Amino acid sequence: MTDLSIGQQLEQYTLKRPTEVLRVRAEIAGEEDEVMIFRGFSSSLMRPTAFDPDVPVLPQDAKIVEIDRLRGPYIPTDPQYIAQGLTWAEFETLMAEVGL
Repeated sequence: MTDLSIGQQLEQYTLKRPTEVLRVRAEIAGEEDEVMIFRGFSSSLMRPTAFDPDVPVLPQDAKIVEIDRLRGPYIPTDPQYIAQGLTWAEFETLMAEVGL
């Protein structure tokens, strides 16, 4: 079991796979959020993101709805999907492949 939060795990994954961008749809405190994660940094597309990178965008109690893997850099008008609609359980397998 890891001591890292869900958000930190996803950020670590993108450090190990720097050509990937993750688009994460999550539920936080009963509200939907969409977060982009690239090269170890997270940013919410729907809510303010703290200026301090140590403040988690995805808290530990966030419920992951689905994760999309995209080729980086992310171009909103031409997204290049590697995989879409992954569950947390499916993504945990990918994280294990990179040693997380």
